[in-house]
Amino acid sequence: MRTQSRRRPPRATLALAAAGTLLAPLLSGCWVGAGGAGAGGDSINVLMVNNPQMTELQKLAPRFTEETGIKVNFTVLPENDVRDKISQDFANQAGQYDVATLSNYEIPIYARNGWLHEMDSYVAKDPAYDEQDVLKPMRQSLTGDDGKLYGQPFYGESSFLMYRKDVFAEAGLTMPAHPTWTQVADLAAKVDGAESGMKGICLRGLPGWGEVMAPLTTVVNTFGGTWFDQNWKARLDSPEWEKATKFYVDLVREHGESGAPQSGFAECLNNMTQGKVAMWYDATSAAGSLEASGSPVKGKVGYAPAPVEETRSSGWLYTWAWGIQDASRNPDKAWKFVSWASGKQYEQLVGDEIGWSNVPAGKRASTYTNPAYVKEAGAFQEMTKEAIEGARPNDPGVQPRPAPGIQFVGIPEFTDLGTKVSQEISAAIAGRQSVESALEKSQRLAEKISEEYEGR
Repeated sequence: MRTQSRRRPPRATLALAAAGTLLAPLLSGCWVGAGGAGAGGDSINVLMVNNPQMTELQKLAPRFTEETGIKVNFTVLPENDVRDKISQDFANQAGQYDVATLSNYEIPIYARNGWLHEMDSYVAKDPAYDEQDVLKPMRQSLTGDDGKLYGQPFYGESSFLMYRKDVFAEAGLTMPAHPTWTQVADLAAKVDGAESGMKGICLRGLPGWGEVMAPLTTVVNTFGGTWFDQNWKARLDSPEWEKATKFYVDLVREHGESGAPQSGFAECLNNMTQGKVAMWYDATSAAGSLEASGSPVKGKVGYAPAPVEETRSSGWLYTWAWGIQDASRNPDKAWKFVSWASGKQYEQLVGDEIGWSNVPAGKRASTYTNPAYVKEAGAFQEMTKEAIEGARPNDPGVQPRPAPGIQFVGIPEFTDLGTKVSQEISAAIAGRQSVESALEKSQRLAEKISEEYEGR
């Protein structure tokens, strides 16, 4: 039985702590564009991550300026750097940036702290934007505690299982329509070594709250576990957590890729593309690369729903979305940019100018009825849509949760907690410690969060 929790800090202190937890020391970097001390007149400042689809948007932004007369000043930084910069500017409400790329992890937290401008009023006056076309799980994940929208998705993803159809056929194996993790482990053993140098499956083992903890947490969910119960009691010492983690660690150690403790999304994508693994469980966004022109495995990959055990579905939900800073001097102009960058017409522009495989998909129902997109992404587009629509960010497991999130817990402290726990799990994958030892240390870390939240 735990002793009485220490006195909890007031909410104002927690809000500042939240900002601090989301911040790491700001790394200096080269900025693309000039922000200044806040845009004025007919210009806005946009701070965004340097993902390929974002840099494509930057190249197409002159079209927006031609249509609206609004100039866009971009600052583009790597993911870790941009998160730090955004959280500093938004937490201080400095107003230097009007719009920033935020995920469905940050947006509810930022909204709770009053850092974001609500978007319902704009949606109501802009029927052409067609908010109802945005997939429901995306809308839900970008909604604040007050029921208002605080973000619009640029692109979205869930997770699913990718496998080599040709390798399975040669081995006389069939992928179940709705596989369980038990079935996946059995299949991984059977296709391990099916071709020279080929392993059964690729699973992330690289430390990071958004690396190994993303897929592992979905496994924990479907095995019946949870980071915290509805009363904020830490549950990493539960039998369900131990069973799920042992399963994941054993599977990747016995039939997973070489160098698993250093393998993240990029490494698994390379392994799958180069024929070094027969299966891969990861983000639906990976399919576009596997099916891209010139990919060695184009046309050879099959797609199945995220494996389950005790839940109906287990795919995660993630989106890079646009948020408008509450202190923006130009919220109306900022909305015009957001509605353009997340609208149907922008997808059409990308399809026409760059190619339909490059369209920032995963957010609108209409994308999946567009003949041009369906033709280009036929191998995976319907499975992706089903995975996103089947995601349950508020109810991802078998028990009530105290905060939203599937592959994360929607509290500011999770970035630090998830990263520290991931280091323990990765060490278990590397064989440097047992799963029991990893979870014992992880439970102690999670209990510190429980002390802050229990009784709220």
